[in-house]
Amino acid sequence: MLAAWERAAGSCAGSRAAEPAPPALSSPPAADPRPRGRRGGARRGAGGAACRRGLAAAAASGGWRRAAMGTAAVHLLLLLGLLHAGPGGEGRKGWRRRGPAARERGEAAAAESFPLDFTAVEGNMDSFMAQVKSLAQSLYPCSAQALPHDLRLHLLHNASVTCNDGSPAGYYLKESKGSRRWLLFLEGGWYCFNRENCDTRYDTMRRLMSSSEWPATRVGTGILSSQPEENPHWWNANMVFIPYCSSDVWSGASSKSEKNEYAFMGALIIQEVIKELVGKGLSTAKVLLLAGSSAGGTGVLLNVDRVAEQLEEMGYQGIQVRGLADSGWFLDNKQYRRTDCIDTITCAPTEAIRRGIRYWNGIVPERCKLQFKEGEEWNCFFGYKIYPTLRCPVFVVQWLFDEAQLTVDNVHLTGQPVQEGQWLYIQNLGRELRNTLKDVTASFAPACLSHEIITRNHWTDIQVKGTSLPRALHCWDRSLHESNKNGKAPLKGCPIHLIDSCPWPHCNPSCPTIRDQFTGQEMNVIQFLMHMGFDVQKMAQQQGLEPSKLLGMLSSGS
Repeated sequence: MLAAWERAAGSCAGSRAAEPAPPALSSPPAADPRPRGRRGGARRGAGGAACRRGLAAAAASGGWRRAAMGTAAVHLLLLLGLLHAGPGGEGRKGWRRRGPAARERGEAAAAESFPLDFTAVEGNMDSFMAQVKSLAQSLYPCSAQALPHDLRLHLLHNASVTCNDGSPAGYYLKESKGSRRWLLFLEGGWYCFNRENCDTRYDTMRRLMSSSEWPATRVGTGILSSQPEENPHWWNANMVFIPYCSSDVWSGASSKSEKNEYAFMGALIIQEVIKELVGKGLSTAKVLLLAGSSAGGTGVLLNVDRVAEQLEEMGYQGIQVRGLADSGWFLDNKQYRRTDCIDTITCAPTEAIRRGIRYWNGIVPERCKLQFKEGEEWNCFFGYKIYPTLRCPVFVVQWLFDEAQLTVDNVHLTGQPVQEGQWLYIQNLGRELRNTLKDVTASFAPACLSHEIITRNHWTDIQVKGTSLPRALHCWDRSLHESNKNGKAPLKGCPIHLIDSCPWPHCNPSCPTIRDQFTGQEMNVIQFLMHMGFDVQKMAQQQGLEPSKLLGMLSSGS
């Protein structure tokens, strides 16, 4: 039995990271979120040193491996003994009982394996696999340190599907052998909508328009991490990171030509990646989660149904396609201060998309397109308009006070206290966004001033009403599993509709840390609100509270 489990543990160890993660995969927000005490890199470095010391000690004594193996084996046997007896609590009914004949066969083969029905583990599978992975590291400490964990670059075989400059598009892949879950992540990074601002973008942000300087590997962070402590429920999935090099919010379908200086092929890149991944194991997938941040989040809304339809047409109807849109739920609201549409930043989002969809030859889902008149397809780029037309389930993650939304609305927080008009505009923005999410089944909307979250290594720290984002996603996953299985309602005690009700930016105490742009010093929520022009006396009077009580409520996040 131990021998068989050692082999299984060895395969689990392959997904363990071997080096500290670099900065997140997408550009950082103005807020300065920190991983709050995470020291994974230091631990892994210490682990490598310990491994080297162990090898050196082995030259003096042959007993080190037997001792380590003995201790780990005892832990492993204890775990298996508990499993054999049946887990308690919620997980108990997850283990399928074996009949007398199966028990006899199991006893006869006990020396070789311990048969378990993993499909019945349900909610406890991630916890169980994390324990097995930890045990595998105990059994194979040195090999675990050396095994690669990076996502590796694959340029598309179809050379006609390209980035803006005609260089081949591609994707980064880290396979997880045996896993039937796939996570495809669409990178974000704004857009350009005419020759002039695309030229500027190419000069200043070439990696978002060309693959010529892409690195051979990337390290996944947040929901793309292979570390269970950083990514508790998706760490063992097959990970795919698709770099953004089409500048078209993943909607374009036009190639480079003499007439067109740039190619815009975002929608076609996704389709081509799907085709290639089918040959790399996606064909046996059970769940495909199409995720993305910022422009990638909007790209999820535009492409999730199309991916599901593509797989169905290829004969893979059994794959459950879902979406996860992070910081891509923008509003087509009126700007705080209207400006001419000169560049990406100052142009109102409605006007930028109107111009862009023509320039990119952009395509939108047919069901959404039919809701609007010809020439008004730009409406489908806004989450609250396209969401009701989607067939695939989508989880929406959106800061109530999104920095990118404020930027295109011409509310620039430059370090100076905001004017009263700006303060009222910011509060109203939070209310408007909250209203657009009220009918979204699965959502996570903290009252924070930030942008993007799911690939940040601190993404587990943010909470809404006491529930973290990874926990909410896990609840959503389970609710979809339960509804597919027997039509049950969402599980009790496992919320998936989480929207902050407090009215001000950073009134949620778990929000990312804010720093003063000039001094670099951290600001607590009261300092931040004062900095934003918040009038404590006036607000307390409106609420019928003493100013000291209001400050206490703000400090505690009430």
